[in-house]
Amino acid sequence: MDRDNRDLNKKLNQYFPGRVVRKDLTQKIKEGANVPIYVLEYLLGMYCATDDEDSINEGVNRVKAILAENYVRPDEAEKIKSKIRELGQYTVIDKLTVRLNEKRDVYEAEFSNLGLKGVEVEANYVKEFEKLLAGGIWCILKIQYYYDEELRNANPFIINSLKPIQIPNLDMDEILSGRKYFTKDEWIDILLRSVGMEPTQLEEKVKWHLLARMIPLVENNYNLCELGPRGTGKSHIYKEISPNSILISGGQTTVANLFYNMNTRKIGLVGLWDVVAFDEVAGITFKDKDGIQIMKDYMASGSFARGKELKNASASMVFVGNINQSVDVLLKTSHLFEPFPEAMAYDSAFFDRMHYYIPGWEIPKYRPEFFTNEYGFITDYIAEFFREMRKRSYGDSIDKYFRLGNNLNQRDVIAVRKTVSGLIKLIYPHGEFNKEDIEEILRYALVGRRRVKEQLKKIGGMEFYDVHFSYIDNETFEEEFVSVPEQGGDKLIPEGMGKPGHIYTVAHGDSGMIGVYKIETEVVSGTGKFERTGLGTSREARENLNTAFNYFKANKKNISGAISLNNNDFLMHVQDLQGIGMTSQLTLAAFIALCSGALKKPVLSQLVVLGSMSIGGTINKVEELASTLQVCFDAGAKKVLLPMASAADINTVPPELFSKFQISFYQSPEDAVYKALGVE
Repeated sequence: MDRDNRDLNKKLNQYFPGRVVRKDLTQKIKEGANVPIYVLEYLLGMYCATDDEDSINEGVNRVKAILAENYVRPDEAEKIKSKIRELGQYTVIDKLTVRLNEKRDVYEAEFSNLGLKGVEVEANYVKEFEKLLAGGIWCILKIQYYYDEELRNANPFIINSLKPIQIPNLDMDEILSGRKYFTKDEWIDILLRSVGMEPTQLEEKVKWHLLARMIPLVENNYNLCELGPRGTGKSHIYKEISPNSILISGGQTTVANLFYNMNTRKIGLVGLWDVVAFDEVAGITFKDKDGIQIMKDYMASGSFARGKELKNASASMVFVGNINQSVDVLLKTSHLFEPFPEAMAYDSAFFDRMHYYIPGWEIPKYRPEFFTNEYGFITDYIAEFFREMRKRSYGDSIDKYFRLGNNLNQRDVIAVRKTVSGLIKLIYPHGEFNKEDIEEILRYALVGRRRVKEQLKKIGGMEFYDVHFSYIDNETFEEEFVSVPEQGGDKLIPEGMGKPGHIYTVAHGDSGMIGVYKIETEVVSGTGKFERTGLGTSREARENLNTAFNYFKANKKNISGAISLNNNDFLMHVQDLQGIGMTSQLTLAAFIALCSGALKKPVLSQLVVLGSMSIGGTINKVEELASTLQVCFDAGAKKVLLPMASAADINTVPPELFSKFQISFYQSPEDAVYKALGVE
């Protein structure tokens, strides 16, 4: 163990005595017992919260003995039931779920591993620990056995005492005053070790992503999404680390279970847990038709309507899932929310409620060295600290030093403030931070929300065009912009002159999305043949190119007498650069490409040709002009050739977007050729 780690362990034991545990002990015992980490560390905290080696070994043996004797393994359930009967009373550790049997007017418990059902539970336990009714909780129970001949139908197992495995109280002053003795980096390392990770093995950006996973635990009504490769521990923290979060595996649920049961008049999971996490988003389904709509309402406002009642709850929503292809491919062919089920995949209103998108592809797959052997807080202790922090807010912390740029709408501002608030609660719970600290957090918050906005722009078009997020320094008035790494600087339309016969157009593909297409034309010696490739099975695109070639043959003299048809062959290849499906609006661009190739003169650099033409040369205007220009801008276009017929639609384009281009209007196909080649 290096000296820095030794010093940090010593400091941690000094300022938080009895509240920390060596995390390798958890791993050692975890291998033998399939219980959540917070259950193990509850026991380790009772017997091993020290740095004295002998006491630790003694404590570990004690915990192992308790687990061996009292933890119920499913395959040993009958043996334990027999022990309860023979001894009259026995202590067990198991997960308990309770439901009301209205026919008998009693609460009945079901034991997860012991397999017992219908065991009566006193109402006072249910009132005190409501989570018994929603998803169940791990408990230490004393169970008695009493069989009465006269009451043959009565369950002979009786719960004598029930104690949830949770720290009962927490002294917040202890944490807030203890935090002052640690630097920012030390505290981040302690937080990561507390959830089992070894920060010295992780890159800085990975540490921040792991911290972001904790924000829903400290921030009310926080909506988080993380999609990435398998094996990066996306759901680990919500399943194993906190007794205050519940993981819905498989994703299938009902409105009654999640929000409110109209029959029993009981609030669902969102009212009883701090975090409701959906594992594997691809499987999210509601048995109720209005499920997604209610979820959208809840994610936007923290409230939902059922019947005549409006209910409020504070649970954060987390969506984790797998991206099975590379991010580059996904960005070209679809968007980063693509793994969501079809009912949501193109619902921009649903995704607009996401406060942050953690890029799971930036987190490495877990390897043994990523798990820590050093000291961290007992999981239960940190879970209670997180829960207590939900009562506070630091959303306005940025206002002293910065204000947000004008591209952020109200939802963006709320999202950024919530992320900032959450990270301050985690890193600076004592409220002591400076301008540089806030700027670091603010930049991180802006990037994650911009990642959401970039995808919304792909799904919803012009409604979400303003993605250029920035913040302004209150003192210097300097504006700083943040970018999203995966958007990259590699534009589809590169700078510099292209080859003759090469041209870009932007149009609707057969998927309905707007995409970028490149036409490449080679003119070689031949006998006037025309060959087309890259069109796939699109009959319309094939007809488009034939129309363009026929118009070219009939009107080439109007362009230039130097164009020779009979001595050349024309080879044309069309590329669907974003993989959204072939377009049927290629005629005009293909005509310009043929002229450019025949004259051996390239079109202007970074030019996109918009519009299409009929067989007789009639020009059609551009549909959805604003969205089309946004795609041009994102692809790297600087110049746009626009049909005169589209001039009337310019008022639909935001002025900031329109001003990004040099725009030329054309009235006829021949006019378009001259302007594309820069011939006035």
